[in-house]
Amino acid sequence: MPKTVHIVGAGISGLAAAVRLANANFQVHVHEATQQAGGRCRSYFDAATNLTIDNGNHLLLSGNHHAVAYARSIGTEAGLVGPKRAQFPFVDLTTGQRWQIDLGDGRLPLWVFDEARRVPDTNLLDYFALMPLVWAARGKRVGDTIPCQGTLYQRLVQPLLLAALNVDPPEGSAGLAGAVVRETLLAGGKACRPLIARDGLSAVLVEPAIQLLRAKGASIKFGHELREFGIAAANVSELRFGDDIVAVGPDDAVVMAVPPRPAASLLPGLNTPSKFRAIVNAHFRFDPPAGMPSILGVVGGLVEWLFAFPQRLSVTISSADRLVEMPREELAQAIWRDICRAAGVQGELPPWQIVRERRATFEATPEQDALRPGALTRWKNLFLAGDWTDTGLPATIEGSVRSGNRAADLVLAMRRA
Repeated sequence: MPKTVHIVGAGISGLAAAVRLANANFQVHVHEATQQAGGRCRSYFDAATNLTIDNGNHLLLSGNHHAVAYARSIGTEAGLVGPKRAQFPFVDLTTGQRWQIDLGDGRLPLWVFDEARRVPDTNLLDYFALMPLVWAARGKRVGDTIPCQGTLYQRLVQPLLLAALNVDPPEGSAGLAGAVVRETLLAGGKACRPLIARDGLSAVLVEPAIQLLRAKGASIKFGHELREFGIAAANVSELRFGDDIVAVGPDDAVVMAVPPRPAASLLPGLNTPSKFRAIVNAHFRFDPPAGMPSILGVVGGLVEWLFAFPQRLSVTISSADRLVEMPREELAQAIWRDICRAAGVQGELPPWQIVRERRATFEATPEQDALRPGALTRWKNLFLAGDWTDTGLPATIEGSVRSGNRAADLVLAMRRA
């Protein structure tokens, strides 16, 4: 008999689980409530800019081993492009100062010993002051663990942790921040080379996975929203999609890879994060100037990270609850002013699009982190996946893929048992 698994949710975590299990010769059935795969990690054609844009500007690093391995498994690792060396240019909009951090290409953080490669106006002791964060407990706050002030904090630590945690760093979980530091800055430039899906997130991380799954005989149903589980003894026995009821055999497995709200609705009593933070992404149809880096860190402005794509400049603003009600054109004008200063360009506001994700990620505080469930449930054949589950990382693509891999590995272990 074929080994059967049902994947509920076709975001990155669900696709990662599905690909892993399809490669292990499972009969995979993917059920997605919406009309497209990818969740928050997808691309679409935008009529305002007449370009294909991403829902969000997601940056990967070469040390995101699970995400890179996932891309490799679907044949698109080459679609993640970036510089050959881990170098990050920055600009301070308040002073006009520009600098570049050069983390090199080794496996040790030797760059902190070289004044020419580290953050300007910092010394070695500034970096050693970050060590308490490396192994901090997840119940502690960043602000109680390291000094959240000074040149190094303002020019590197704050932008890095704000992007990773999507909360003001002092209030964020020190344990989650420490995991980010261990896997990036502490791992040397080998782990820190920035990678961007230059042709779009869907083209690199989503559509090839769907193609691979279908080639392996998987079924993928869109507009197929799970309404209820049927339970028999200690197992899920049915998946109820309104009038469509799918039987789940005693040896079949289910991976639920949906956002926290529907997960809590489907499984009453399940602990999930309950507070979320917004992210604002903005896209402008404008040819980047020659020689502009693919990613530029921005300090002292509204914009935090500026991405250069063919025919497009895009920005990301994290922990952006303060901006979700701001009039769209006013916000676009404010962002465009920052872009002009950061990129050294000028001109009237070009065609633009603002994407405001009100519940982009869970609030990465110790209190909310403590609410994240693991992959196991009280039902023997039901497993959880998603960047909001307990991955040990904040809500990132790497965390999404890890959660999908973890759920798939539990399905494999269940089958072996």
